[in-house]
Amino acid sequence: MYESYFGITKNPFLLTPDPSFLYLTESHREAYAGLMYAVTARKGFVVLTGEVGTGKTTLLHALLKGSPQCHFSVVLNPSLTPAEFLEFVMHDFGIDIRKTNNKAQRLVALYTFLAQSQSRGKTPVLVVDEAHRLDATLLEEIRLLTNFESSVSKLLQIVLVGQVEFDQTLDRPDLRQLKQRIAVRLTVNPLRAADVEQYIWHRWRIAGGRKSPFQAEAVAKVAAVTGGIPRLINTLCDNALLVAFATDSREVTEAHVAEAAHDLHLDTAERSAQAEAAPQAPEPETAPAAPAPELVPEWAKIPDIPVSDTVPSIPRTVRENRGGGSLLARWFGWSRSAGA
Repeated sequence: MYESYFGITKNPFLLTPDPSFLYLTESHREAYAGLMYAVTARKGFVVLTGEVGTGKTTLLHALLKGSPQCHFSVVLNPSLTPAEFLEFVMHDFGIDIRKTNNKAQRLVALYTFLAQSQSRGKTPVLVVDEAHRLDATLLEEIRLLTNFESSVSKLLQIVLVGQVEFDQTLDRPDLRQLKQRIAVRLTVNPLRAADVEQYIWHRWRIAGGRKSPFQAEAVAKVAAVTGGIPRLINTLCDNALLVAFATDSREVTEAHVAEAAHDLHLDTAERSAQAEAAPQAPEPETAPAAPAPELVPEWAKIPDIPVSDTVPSIPRTVRENRGGGSLLARWFGWSRSAGA
């Protein structure tokens, strides 16, 4: 929408993992070099972890594009049963599974494919994205695939890519056999504040731009709001450009970034601070609550029975007699005398 307005040929902040936009920070460069080394040297097992949105999938696409000597099978959604997982891997490698009727035959077919690929100078590589979603059963099946090996090298290279919690999964005691087979372990980190400006300029230049429209204060705001997460940087910059375009501004200011961050609900810290600083409305005065009625069980209730039905009438002579003790005593004395 805003490409022609800002003089660029394509959107520089798309969320697709386009390897042509890959910006290599120190940790990204180390991770990419580690992936290339592990695959080309046939190390067998490599693990790449990082926070959400730090560019792991983009690194994978760069690996796929930069390794013509490799034959890849890429599992993007590992929420499969062990049988489904094996079928998907073989199908993605181009292995015909219609002639296999059971797991044993499929493993034989897979081994044959791996051995033939090595003899042709090709390196089969299994890449599993979202590896933090793998359960222990499927992880064990993947570990067993590393048993395919010759006397000099592994026939199948396996790359597991997941979020940082995958590191904790691999440290579990019941997965120690898998952990011991990991030859290379890599991590990608968020961008430092100093890298954010270079990241934005790199993508802007790749998109055909000559000068970045982001002011220094806007870049600092982007770095503060996103925490250096590339995916969030892309989203925030894209929306900030739209805000600037809508206001007919050739430059992206801090105010544009702040408005975009507010619309995307990325300014959660500011929202929390404003909520805490807002005056609290006084609680309305309420009248004291009436005391709760005393609950009396049914068996304890005394029926209203006329006294005349239970107490004998007091003789007229006693009622009129005012002397000599209490009324009850006088009546009791009369009752005894009457009975006598």
